[in-house]
Amino acid sequence: MTYKHLLVHRSEGVGWLEYRRLPRNAFNWEMLREMPVALEELLSAADVRVIVIASAIDGYFSTGADLTTFQGMTREDLGSWVSICHALVRQMRAAQKPLLAAIHGLAVGGGLETVLHCDVRFAAHDAKLGQPEVNIGFIPPVGGTQGLARLLGRPRALRLLYEGGLISAQEALDIGLVDLVVPGEELRARAAEYASALARKPAATLAAIRRCVTEGMESSFEDGLKIEFDAAVELAGNPNFAEGVNAFLAKRPPEWK
Repeated sequence: MTYKHLLVHRSEGVGWLEYRRLPRNAFNWEMLREMPVALEELLSAADVRVIVIASAIDGYFSTGADLTTFQGMTREDLGSWVSICHALVRQMRAAQKPLLAAIHGLAVGGGLETVLHCDVRFAAHDAKLGQPEVNIGFIPPVGGTQGLARLLGRPRALRLLYEGGLISAQEALDIGLVDLVVPGEELRARAAEYASALARKPAATLAAIRRCVTEGMESSFEDGLKIEFDAAVELAGNPNFAEGVNAFLAKRPPEWK
């Protein structure tokens, strides 16, 4: 498909979903509605094993919602907006493919919230990140309160949300908001290299790992063990498991199906 505010492309098993709404990748209704459609396109594509969320606009990852869209919104309108946001969050967290993020420039509000539900977050060294919603009397509606608490822990999540300011990429790394900080000119290449390495691994195993960790951390320990048990038994019937064992014992690279 062709999208007005998103750029979707794929290469060597990696699908890229890039924001491209000038000038700052601020979400309006159209861009918001395009997101789940574009994501589903990549999730359902047989030739895509890993997905990277990025930006095609220099200097901006995303500034979140276009606040002119919020002017005059009724409670019902805002409920519809948040419902679409939450459906996107559920779609991301249930994804059967690894989701990565390559963050550069300014990443705030809903733009930052989308990457909270990714698995590995790369950030350019000069990126600025934050959740400023408190400054307009609002809260992060893209699963931000829940995603931040699970990612950072309650105290750090509350501070970030209460204060509503910007932090540097290094500060984000220090608190666990991002996983790797790289020179800006290397961001795309480093994210692509990591994504390509993941794309060469067995897809069913990656999906099982993601499911066990994502669903397990939101369950009791015993329920998490049940999720792990089911995934392990399911993988035992996958030919890639036998191939992996045989390849290891034969001291040769596996040939994944």
